[in-house]
Amino acid sequence: MSLLKLDKLIKDFGGLRAVDEVTFEVEAGDVFGLIGPNGAGKTTVFNLITGNYEPNGGDVIFDGTRINGLAPNKIVSLGVARTFQTIRLFKSLSALENVLSGAHCRMTSGSIAAMLKTPFQRREEKEALKLALTELDFVGLGDQAETRADGLSYGNQRLLEIARALATKPKLLILDEPAGGMNEQETDALIEIIARIKARGITVLLIEHDMSLVMQACEKLVVIEYGRKIAEGLPEEIKVNKKVIEAYLGTEDEEDETCF
Repeated sequence: MSLLKLDKLIKDFGGLRAVDEVTFEVEAGDVFGLIGPNGAGKTTVFNLITGNYEPNGGDVIFDGTRINGLAPNKIVSLGVARTFQTIRLFKSLSALENVLSGAHCRMTSGSIAAMLKTPFQRREEKEALKLALTELDFVGLGDQAETRADGLSYGNQRLLEIARALATKPKLLILDEPAGGMNEQETDALIEIIARIKARGITVLLIEHDMSLVMQACEKLVVIEYGRKIAEGLPEEIKVNKKVIEAYLGTEDEEDETCF
């Protein structure tokens, strides 16, 4: 069953077409990779899905609902969460407070209830705290709940972003370069975390330059170049696709597959 469908998606910036009729579907429960050379338009596609940009053409369908033009917070409420290529944490807040900021998007108590500390509001706060601590434990940061975000290592800041996104209770988790800045050991741990996210029934859409991670974590891949889809298939099919090898290495005749 398709959870996310992109249908001939287009995004123009002035005279530049950054995304050119990109079409693909992500099945519920899959770990799906979107790859391509630098400047291919991958993050633009993510921004179109999450409402940061509005498409000039085509459709984004999530869980049966057309979400073109919806505000990012509305898309989050429908069940789409993301991390960013450039870390966007509240650096002066603790790890726990950062994750709580994600959990709060599911709270229904208003400002008056918060001021009056109604029983329902207190119960929601208690549940949000429990959820935030659970997600910190899930990514291996349970013992650093009170550490300021800017006191964490770069790799752990990436994990904190994932914990915060998971606290929104997503159906679809979008990860933009989650292994950026991580060492080999941290990347191996990330692969395990992605597998455990899938085991929770959460669909994952991934942009990543680390091809070893992509080939291990993803069940299906789409490749774009200059904003257009050039290939789609299983990792083992993409690995030997001549168009993909040319896109990464710059020559059709190159048989070296070390980019993967």
